[in-house]
Amino acid sequence: MKTPEFETIVGLEVHVQLSTRTKLFCGCATSFGAEPNTQVCPVCLGLPGALPVVNREAIRLAIVTGLALDGSIPEVTRWDRKNYFYPDLPKGYQISQLDHPIVDGGSLELPGDESPPRRIGFIRAHLEEDAGKSLHDEREGKADTRIDLNRAGTPLLEIVSRPEIRSAQEAKRFLTELKLLLEHLGVSDCNMEEGSLRVDANVNLRVSTPEGPVPTPIVEVKNLNSFRAVERAIEFEQQRQLGEFLATGRRQGEAPKQTRGWDDASQTTRLQREKEESADYRYFPDPDLVPIVVSRDLIESLRGELNRRPSAIRHRLIATCGLSDYDAEVLLQMGPAAIAYFDQVAETSSDPKRAANWLQQDVARALKERGESIDRFPLKPERLGELLRRVAAGELTTAQAKDVFRRLTEADVEVEGAMRDLGIASVDPSAIDRLCRELLAEHPQSVADYRSGKLQALGALIGAARKRDRNADPNRVRERLLELLAETA
Repeated sequence: MKTPEFETIVGLEVHVQLSTRTKLFCGCATSFGAEPNTQVCPVCLGLPGALPVVNREAIRLAIVTGLALDGSIPEVTRWDRKNYFYPDLPKGYQISQLDHPIVDGGSLELPGDESPPRRIGFIRAHLEEDAGKSLHDEREGKADTRIDLNRAGTPLLEIVSRPEIRSAQEAKRFLTELKLLLEHLGVSDCNMEEGSLRVDANVNLRVSTPEGPVPTPIVEVKNLNSFRAVERAIEFEQQRQLGEFLATGRRQGEAPKQTRGWDDASQTTRLQREKEESADYRYFPDPDLVPIVVSRDLIESLRGELNRRPSAIRHRLIATCGLSDYDAEVLLQMGPAAIAYFDQVAETSSDPKRAANWLQQDVARALKERGESIDRFPLKPERLGELLRRVAAGELTTAQAKDVFRRLTEADVEVEGAMRDLGIASVDPSAIDRLCRELLAEHPQSVADYRSGKLQALGALIGAARKRDRNADPNRVRERLLELLAETA
């Protein structure tokens, strides 16, 4: 039997932990790695009589995200209780938003050369508090589950895409661009290992049949701990759902929605439960929280932060700084701190391309060796810019500049001081001219050999220059020798 054609339909739910110092409705810290149950209070434990107070910074970050996604921010946003029982949900309900989310609609443009650009739409983005964490110990003789409530109450922004993603690869592309956006806006650190970004994928197929396209039942896939896992889970579901459709013929509406978990070890999804609908959660307005009124003045004041969107930065790096698409993308992937560092280096050196090259190579290598982030890098961007300015002016060779660079990462000294420490003197352009003229006069045979077509004779002259002056830049010596040879031809 010929395998029918099908179209993949994917919608993503992205849960983003907001970069606030405290939880959504109380003053407990949100820092990662604390001892279990040490960052809790009566509010996030759901003790009787404790009342929530909204975190203003979480509201601000949610609005910034909504504006960056070209969504609309309603004047009034409300809170609801989502009721369900789970061991790590101490109140027995989660404070979330159902009918009045903080962001409506919006879309995200994917980078690439499509014309028109590919855009993925959003249904909404809403604020909610996180649950705690269940720690399962499955060792023989000690099988138990322990609960850590440090995460309970942590502010999350759930961003829900429209089912407009059409392949596993496009899902990964979308998530990569969304993660870049959230990082550059300072909304979240998006650390998936620490749970700051979690993804659920809703997947089904539209299978071609003689009667027309038939949609398969929707499956929500959870436990996706990396973008690669998202990609592989969608690819697995494509084949699993197609096989099930061919075997049973069941279509959307004829079988309950499923929640399945991704098993990274076996690279398969496994049934967890039938998916709940909103009615199952018995949503109702939270009686302890008043609606939030968002002023137009606040929204307009936050629009000024949109120049930190990756799309805006990408355009600036290419159109204004003259970088290639590749260079711009590498810098963006290095993070917002790297962009700020690059801007200062480029401004001081007046050479964005050279600044980008050094950031991607020498700076990135040094950071990796030192195990540091760029915001802790000891070399100030203004000093690196000064170093590159001297290279461009011919005062330092590239090899010398690399030695000075290493010295600048080791000691808090200016470029001139690092050069003195290493015994490096600035190269005088007039000295290069004088040296080249002397070499041509002293090596007439090499000049004659070059004029007769023996181009390797030029290498001999450059070698002689290096023996006489180790500070002489071979590239500049070569350039000046060719100019003098052309003048006397």
